[in-house]
This record gives sequence, structure tokens and C-alpha cells, in this order.
Amino acid sequence: MRQLTVGIIGCGNISTIYMQAGRTFPVLHIAACADLDEERARAQAAAHGIPKACSVAELLRDESIELVVNLTVPLAHAEVALAALEAGKHVYNEKPLAVSRDDARKMLDLAQSRGLRVGCAPDTFLGGGLQTCRALLDAGAIGRPVSATAAMLSPGPERWHPNPDFFYQHGAGPLFDMGPYYLTALATLLGPARNVSGSTRITHTTRTIGSGARAGTTIPVSTPTHVTALLEYDEAVATLTTSFDLAEGYPARLEIFGTEGALRLPDPNTFGGPVQLKRRGGEWEEVPIAHGYTTNSRGIGVADLAYAIAEGRPHRASGELAFHVLETMHAIYESATSGHRLSLESAITRPDALPVVWPEGA
Repeated sequence: MRQLTVGIIGCGNISTIYMQAGRTFPVLHIAACADLDEERARAQAAAHGIPKACSVAELLRDESIELVVNLTVPLAHAEVALAALEAGKHVYNEKPLAVSRDDARKMLDLAQSRGLRVGCAPDTFLGGGLQTCRALLDAGAIGRPVSATAAMLSPGPERWHPNPDFFYQHGAGPLFDMGPYYLTALATLLGPARNVSGSTRITHTTRTIGSGARAGTTIPVSTPTHVTALLEYDEAVATLTTSFDLAEGYPARLEIFGTEGALRLPDPNTFGGPVQLKRRGGEWEEVPIAHGYTTNSRGIGVADLAYAIAEGRPHRASGELAFHVLETMHAIYESATSGHRLSLESAITRPDALPVVWPEGA
């Protein structure tokens, strides 16, 4: 199958794993990378054998680049993606799809008008752990899903991240930063959320950087840092809590309870297990992971997009799925402000499950 030529914009912390995707997924040819800091782009290109490091403008002008992987900070996602689409390139964004729903809708509408694709992280739901859970649910292992519980509980990233400012700005916080992993997993397992209620707070108005050259620097907080939501799906009702406010971190929690049993899912920010199943009257048992890609496989969503273009089928980590997650997060905030339960307008179809053997039959 012909390779898709990829350019990466944004050469920060997350870029390394995407730059390795060209070796993991042969359908991708990563030909160039760019960053506002061109020296950083050159360093990453040299480290990962990428042929070309350049400015953002130069990468967008390069007619050989067919798809842009957009790894910029959240506030720049829409601007960079729209520029790439205007340049006639497919786009795959890091999460969230955009900060505002209007910008995200512009992105999807422009792509449709140009015959282009928009994809978006997270693609962890394509990993072996969550795909094994999908197969169990689809086979009726716990009967009909009734309830789900999800929680990401941490003290915040300023303890380890040398430049954590953006985590505490509009478009980030624990919900926009980590919520997409949980909300994407739930949407691909249970279908679209229909109604949302939310509650939010800012516990600390400033944070102190704990590592790197800026250690000891105080930064302001301008977005909610503790968020709890009630999410109503067609059959199941779920709770989601995301927090940067706790004294220490706690294991990620994602569980689904049904009429015939319960399922403990792996951390949705990972690709592997464990997966645990409890059938009616039985004990918790660990289920073998039936699918591949159980180690850090970020970029599998980009590879699936490339195969989908060649095969003329929908890609799984789609812009529409990411838009639904974005609308859900905004509705949580708006419900918290208004005090009202809100209905969601976006509707999605669950993406197809990944075949056990992939990319054969992708």
C-alpha cells in the first residue's frame, strides 16, 4: 500500500512518540517537522531521522505533505488545522480537536468542502486493552450496560512538567487535558452521550512549578481544576471526575456495570491492560488481551486514517468523534455555570472495532 506523506507541526514533549510512528506503521512516511522554535524542530528531526526540519509556513507550503499531524498547544489547534486544510492537506490533531466548538465546526465543514479528512487523538481506544473491552461488551459479557464510573484524580502536572502554564489556561485543565481519554472510551463503548450535568471548581488560584529551569515560579490558574459530571447515554448513566487538586495521584478508574456482570477497564490513557470481568455470582477474573498494540502506540489513529483514505472507508479516530467529546466537555462547563441539565446536539456512530489482526483487514 502506498505510504502517506506526513508533516508534524509542534515538536514538544508528545512529538517523540508520533515521530516513532513512521517505524511502527509503514503506511506513514514522516517527511518533515516544524515548530515555532526551529532549533527544536531541527533537534527532533536529527534524533528521529526525519528528512526535513523547517518553519511552519514552509511545511504548509510543501506540496508533497499530504497530512499534517498537529501537536501544538490546545489554543493553536484550530489555527494550525485550518491553515493546513486551506493548504489542501488532511489533518490529525492532538486532543482536544479545538478549544471552541465554533472553530471545531469550521474545521469539519472546511474539510468536507475540500474532500479532506480530519482525525483527532486520543487513539488509545484502538489499543489492545480497550478493544478487548469492546469485544466483551459487544458479545454481551456483562449483559446490558447500566452504569459506568470514570475518574482521573491527580495533584496536577506542575510537579513534573517544566512548562505547565497551558494546563491551567482556557482549553486545558483536567477535563480538557485528560477528559478526552475517558469520554472517547465511553463514547466508543456506549455510543454518544445524550444529556450532561456538571459541577466545577478552582481550588487553588495559583500553582508553583516543581521541576526544570523554572522551578519555584508561580503561575496563575484560569480554568476549572476539579470537575465532576453526570453523563446520560442511551442505556447507561455514567459519572466522570477529573481533578488536578488532590494531595497525591490515585489509579485511573473506569468501570462499566451491567445487568449480568461488570467490567474493569484499563487506564484509557494507555493501550494495554489489565482487563477484569466479573460475571453474575462469580469472582473478578483477568481477561487475556485479545488484540495487538498494547504498548504506547500513539499514531495508530494516524495510521488508520491513512489506510482509510486508501480503502475509501471511515477512519476510526475521527473529527466527528472528537467534536462530540468537545461538545460534551463544553456542556459540562455550561451546566455547571447554569445549574441545568443540558442536551447534546452532536450524534455519532460508534467507530468500527479494530480487527484482531490489523492492519490486515483494516
